[in-house]
Amino acid sequence: MSTLSRRQLLSGAGALATLAWSGHSLAACARARPRFSDHPFKLGVASGDPRADSVVLWTRLAPDPLAREGGMGADPVTVGWEVATDERMQHVVQKGTVAATADLAHSVHVEVQGLEPARWYWYRFYSGDEMSSVARTRTAPGPGTQPERLRFAFASCQHWEFGRYAAYHHMLADELDVVVHLGDYIYETSARNPPVRRHDLPEATDLEGYRRRYALYKSDADLQAAHAAHPWIVTWDDHEVSNDYASDRSERRDALQDFLRRRAGAYQAYYEHMPLRRSTLPHGPDMRLYRDVSWGGLADFFVLDGRQYRAVQPCGEGRRGGGQLVANCAKRQDPAQTRLGAAQERWLFDGLGRVRSRWTVLAQQQLMAQLRQRNRAGAEAYWTDGWDGYAAARQRVLAEIRDRRVPNPVVIGGDIHSFWVTDLKVDFTDAAPVVATEFVGTSISSPGIPYETFARALPDNPHVRFFDSRPRGYVRCTVTPERWLTELRALDNPADPRSAIGTLASFVVESGRPGAQRA
Repeated sequence: MSTLSRRQLLSGAGALATLAWSGHSLAACARARPRFSDHPFKLGVASGDPRADSVVLWTRLAPDPLAREGGMGADPVTVGWEVATDERMQHVVQKGTVAATADLAHSVHVEVQGLEPARWYWYRFYSGDEMSSVARTRTAPGPGTQPERLRFAFASCQHWEFGRYAAYHHMLADELDVVVHLGDYIYETSARNPPVRRHDLPEATDLEGYRRRYALYKSDADLQAAHAAHPWIVTWDDHEVSNDYASDRSERRDALQDFLRRRAGAYQAYYEHMPLRRSTLPHGPDMRLYRDVSWGGLADFFVLDGRQYRAVQPCGEGRRGGGQLVANCAKRQDPAQTRLGAAQERWLFDGLGRVRSRWTVLAQQQLMAQLRQRNRAGAEAYWTDGWDGYAAARQRVLAEIRDRRVPNPVVIGGDIHSFWVTDLKVDFTDAAPVVATEFVGTSISSPGIPYETFARALPDNPHVRFFDSRPRGYVRCTVTPERWLTELRALDNPADPRSAIGTLASFVVESGRPGAQRA
């Protein structure tokens, strides 16, 4: 396979960005009255990154979603959009047109400005004689205001082949303000014998492959409905590219330029299918995804990227790449073993120093708490793909939270396909003070980690308040100025698209008192 330099990759992406956002020239050549082979809005619509006066609206034209180019061809197409204050779209307050281009898979990202804070809106798209369904979104409360309540759900790890998306169906009844997705929106590889449904597509390794994978996942009706009902805040983990990758290194240790090419395709496809602002538009294999989202004076979300900038997992010399359970691994304590990268860490610490909201949320991918395990020989061991492989970096983050007296810090995570509630400490000893609270959600559908194995590790981890890897589901959070309520929502049967659901456990964090208590 031929290789490209990083400069070539970035140069090509710069041309793409210029084309994608030169609105007037594109609009002039776009087909205003296109004809489609079938309904072009089969992948649904979505909204995201709400601000007090703005929200992103998304769709992608794809009359044949799994075909090359989604069945659209190469020509740009004009897409209209409308925003109204009512579900019947009788009171339109904003509207416009945008060119959907083949360079971005005929996806559309509209940043609607001039909206009122803290209110619901409805929107739709149209092109030619075709119209999308009507969907709902909302803006965040204004800066300095104190909302009475924020209710949100967070989710991760939705392997198509291991379950249906009943969790998203139940979110529709939760009266949510926003949904936060913490990664593994797609899975690039397939299971050998999937128990529920098949990808029926080869492993995604290039732009076209990732586009088809997103198109398959977004064909799910319950996932579409959850996007249409609430704005989303999203970040990625590893499977949006490849399992356990770290910066420019793949688990299989592919050639550097080959993997950067793959990462560039994966990042572009991610942008094309998520309701993200143009400030996140990728440049080759680079895409700035970390950002903050404020909910008035009630909560500040710091949305982190734990994959693109991290150091390679430590103590894997002579073994395969990716995460491993290792003992006697001094390198994981090395301050140079970065998790977030210098620029993102500096951005986070600067932001933490400016927080004035009642609650501070770190929305990231994995279990942050230390998890002391035992290897087959009975020796103390740690999993290197998680924060335990970057112990000094974790200590820096938690020390910053402590030293800056960050108001009511809560960390949310996913990846590990299990529920966890933990006390976060700078030093994970019994006597060390709790500086933050952590809630980790189980997977939407991906299979859980071995329950008995991890349950045996709990006596070595007294800071863990709760663990269960057996159910699939999501986490629902209700936040007020005085307290934070977390409910762990567990499905009866993840293979059933209309599975019943219940609350496995509930925990409360009182304002001013880090650490969760059983509700």
